[in-house]
Amino acid sequence: MRKEECFYLGKIAKKFSFKGEVLAYLDTDEPELYENLESVFVECNKHLVPFFIEKSSLHKNDFLRIRFEDMNTEEDADAIMGNAIYLPLSMLPKLSGNKFYFHEVIGFEIEDQRLGVFGKIVAVNDTTAQPLFEVLNGEIEMLIPMIDHFLVKIDRENKKVIMNLPEGLVEMYL
Repeated sequence: MRKEECFYLGKIAKKFSFKGEVLAYLDTDEPELYENLESVFVECNKHLVPFFIEKSSLHKNDFLRIRFEDMNTEEDADAIMGNAIYLPLSMLPKLSGNKFYFHEVIGFEIEDQRLGVFGKIVAVNDTTAQPLFEVLNGEIEMLIPMIDHFLVKIDRENKKVIMNLPEGLVEMYL
């Protein structure tokens, strides 16, 4: 399995017992969706390795207590401490309406209700306080804030993100 075919679920945060159990921090708003997984991919040396789950349960809201098959000691748990965990993209719950996954809108055209189509979304920058669409218009790169108030519609059928942006925002780039 390649990383591009997966989504980041969280990371192995700490040991839970001296019998190889671990706590994985889940980077999700709905951790209960991932309580009964059969397996996950753990990133080991930049490769995704399948780990099969013997049993798991939610622990303090954002953590999943996991007992992996063939992991019985503290040393086994130490070997994967801090490693990221992934699941195949096919396991993401489908979103509808104006809810979307960041990876889903890459390649969509972006349209302003006033100006029309003004570029293509090439990436999403979520390292800032406010996530931003990185939009390409020819050679010009624009950063468009992903604010719910500006978002009119996610048109999955026509691969468009339709927005009502403040006057001057797009024009300052062009």
